[in-house]
Amino acid sequence: MQAHTKKHPTESGLVPLRFLVHPANVKRITRYVKTIEPDGDVDGSITADEFFDKNFAGLSKGSVALKGYRYRENLTQQQLSEATGIPQRHISEMENGKRGIGKDNALKLANALSTDYRLFL
Repeated sequence: MQAHTKKHPTESGLVPLRFLVHPANVKRITRYVKTIEPDGDVDGSITADEFFDKNFAGLSKGSVALKGYRYRENLTQQQLSEATGIPQRHISEMENGKRGIGKDNALKLANALSTDYRLFL
């Protein structure tokens, strides 16, 4: 059984910044940013749904949430299996979108991962 490994962050060249400014200064700041970063997309924000569709095509939000919350809690699939009573094979299939999670399993997973069960449905 392989455990997950942490990946080192890679540099993309641009660093996103968010800060609060007076509404009257938004246009001035936007123009300034365009002068120092002409190739940067100042209004390059996307919705969570757009990000999900772009990066996790073919997977359900529940399966991505399961893998993410398991990773956040630093648990292997085997450890999560032992904590929930759900077979490790089933957890793997749920994370890979090959098996539905279902309400009963969502409740068990949410309890073990300290989150709301509705995230997995």
